[in-house]
Amino acid sequence: MTSSAFSLRYPSRLCASLGLVVLLSGCAGGILSGAGPRIGTIIEDPEDRTIPYELIDLSPQTIASYARPAEAPVAKTVSPTKAFEIRLVPGDVMQIIIADIGEQNAMFAPLAAGGTKFEIRVNSDGKISMPYAGRFSVAGKTLNAVEDEIRRRLKGVANDPQVMVSLLGDVSGSVLVAGAVKQPGRFSALQGPLTLLDAINLAGGPVLEPHLVDVTVRNGKTAEVYSYQSLLKGLNRPVSPRSEIVVSRAKKRFVAMGAVATPGLLDLPSEQPSLLEVLGSAGWLDESKADPQGVFVFRLTRKAGATAATPEVFRLNMRDPAAVFIAKEFLVQPEDAVYVTNAAIHEWEKIITPIIQAMAFGRTLQNGF
Repeated sequence: MTSSAFSLRYPSRLCASLGLVVLLSGCAGGILSGAGPRIGTIIEDPEDRTIPYELIDLSPQTIASYARPAEAPVAKTVSPTKAFEIRLVPGDVMQIIIADIGEQNAMFAPLAAGGTKFEIRVNSDGKISMPYAGRFSVAGKTLNAVEDEIRRRLKGVANDPQVMVSLLGDVSGSVLVAGAVKQPGRFSALQGPLTLLDAINLAGGPVLEPHLVDVTVRNGKTAEVYSYQSLLKGLNRPVSPRSEIVVSRAKKRFVAMGAVATPGLLDLPSEQPSLLEVLGSAGWLDESKADPQGVFVFRLTRKAGATAATPEVFRLNMRDPAAVFIAKEFLVQPEDAVYVTNAAIHEWEKIITPIIQAMAFGRTLQNGF
């Protein structure tokens, strides 16, 4: 069968093949797959941009304003310790020792024999009950105040009662550690005042890397958030009794897009990550399709006094050997989007491959009939 005969017999199939070729050739920019804008669209004239943004070419002349800050020196000081006043709450367990100096018919054992010991839990009403002292409230009182109250109630019962009160189980003096730690729970301060690092270490430490951890501390009056990294660098501080310490993942992520080996939402690799580190954590540029001249960082910057964020786009040409040093200095911030465009040859392959396939399909139909 001749070519013209094939055309007459199967006009729709041939026209479809030719139409596909024309469509792919003329409208490639609109129908080809891709992970984002092409390099030409990003660097187009500012007047043609749908949303106005500032395009900044990273170079030795411009990097200073966007470079990573110098590492802060390690603090020489140690965290202060502070003994907080403990006030009893329901659930506390006390050991109360009462000794009587009377030699005969004493109500309580003498001090030389260790006195008479009681283990008493503060009930849900904040009260305790003791022989000879009766039932009374202790909630909100200090241990010294409880000693004075018991001594007052035993007047006339014992000659000269000696009273000593200590805590065995201290809800009032403990702290709660929860969240992204290995062993969350409530930890006692009976062995001495606790700092934030003390409490977190008692809970087994964070399950995440230090730079990815935030620490929220609330005590019923205030709530403060610290980075765990700052605590390690010298900002550790005492934590008051009955505080709650919540260890959580810090919002320190970036998006890797385009021609990288591992695109997606990724954790920042360090406290002050460089663009070189970030590209490394994304698996670096995909050599089979990446355009090294089209490495971009998209950012919304909130400048002082501005009501809205300013869109900024940073461009780095990795073909320039100096770009490696610039990438090592450029600071990537949380919520940045790092985008690598496809090389022109890869775009051409996406155009030409379906065209060749369409032509081969037409040839197969022709030979088959």
